[in-house]
Order: sequence, then structure tokens, then C-alpha cells
Amino acid sequence: MSHEITLPSGDQLHYQLERHQRRTVGLKITASGLVIHAPKRILQSQLESIIVQKADWIRKKLNTLIENKLPEMQWGHGEVLFYLGNTITLAVEHDIRSKAVEYEPGVLQLAMPNHHDQNLIARKVIQWYKKQAMVDFTRRLEIFSSKLGVSFSAFALSNANSRWGSCNSRKEIRLNWRLLQAPPHIINYVVCHELAHLKEMNHSAKFWATVASVYPDYKLAEKELKKLSPQLHRI
Repeated sequence: MSHEITLPSGDQLHYQLERHQRRTVGLKITASGLVIHAPKRILQSQLESIIVQKADWIRKKLNTLIENKLPEMQWGHGEVLFYLGNTITLAVEHDIRSKAVEYEPGVLQLAMPNHHDQNLIARKVIQWYKKQAMVDFTRRLEIFSSKLGVSFSAFALSNANSRWGSCNSRKEIRLNWRLLQAPPHIINYVVCHELAHLKEMNHSAKFWATVASVYPDYKLAEKELKKLSPQLHRI
């Protein structure tokens, strides 16, 4: 949920608030700005007090985000995309009929009558990513769930701005389709992370030991994913 607070300096600060079953307040700077993860029962006044206390840190991080912001996607012929950690080129051509998106190593091909319509190109490309992600992620979930000795009840794609994956008490797993742009080992890490929640629905030492049992280099992967995040959120 979107919120706004006026800081003592007079500046307006916008943030996304997500309430969960947790004990502490977590502040996270994402590609879309400040996201706050808070306990379900915390008072708004308590939350705003914490924001004011952390205002300098938040402003510094947001300024860094702005300085390092990547250029917006130009949905047209020649734009560079990422697929499983590799760069691919978007090739858009005119055709009297709209054709299905085709992928060849290094090239994603689109052909359509209105080939200059950036919104339409974006929709077609994102649909293609989601279709590939569903197949790719399902396969990885099946492989690693077998290794962990766990089973999930359902899988769906996520479009979240601040989370790469989630797992709930009903054993339903969601993974962000944008992960398909990342190298395979990063996708594997997120898959293992969410599957580990089927054994430990927390981030305790037992949870991380479970992750490490199938993905020993999880700390390195977590750092890589954090660094990659702005790039993956360009689309």
C-alpha cells in the first residue's frame, strides 16, 4: 500500500508499506523507491517515528538510487534485453499481420503492422518472458523440491516490485517473472530460498542451513541478485 509522510525537513517521502507476521520493521530501497516491511500490529505513529529516525539513511540511499538509475527501456528495434544472463537483441519488423514472437540465440524477433507502437511491443515481449518463465521456473522447482524432499501445492508468477519470490503456509510458491533475465545460478538460488520455506517458514539459522544444503553459495548469490536488481527491473 502506498503512503506518504512529511519529514521534519519539510520533504515529502513516498513509500510502500507491506505488513507481515514479523517482529521488527525492515526498510528496503528498491528500484521503485522505499519499501517498508512492518509487523501487522504496529501503530502508524510508531512506524512514522522510525522513518523519521532513519530519514538521513533513507535520503542517502534514495539519492544513490537516482544517481545510478539506468535509462528507461526503449521498446523498439535494436534494444538490448537479458535472457538467462545473456544479452539478446530485440528485432522488430513491419508485417501486414502480427506474428508470434520468435526467439533465436541472441535475437528476439517481432513482426507486426504497427511496429513503432512501443506499448504493444512491450506487452508482447513481457508476455513472451512470462511464458518462458513459467516453463523454466516449474522445471527448476521440480528439480530442487526433489533434492530437498519437499512438495509445493501450486506455483504462479509474480509481478512484485520488491520481492523476488514468496511461499505461504498453503505451500503456494510465487516467483517474479523478471528473474528469467538473470543468470541460471541466481534463479536457482531464489528457487531454493522459497522451497526452503516449506521446511522453515522464517529466516532462522535452521532456514539458512536448509538453503545451504542444496545451494551452498547462497550468500554470494544474494549479493549478486541485489546488485542486478535495478537491471532486472528495467522491464
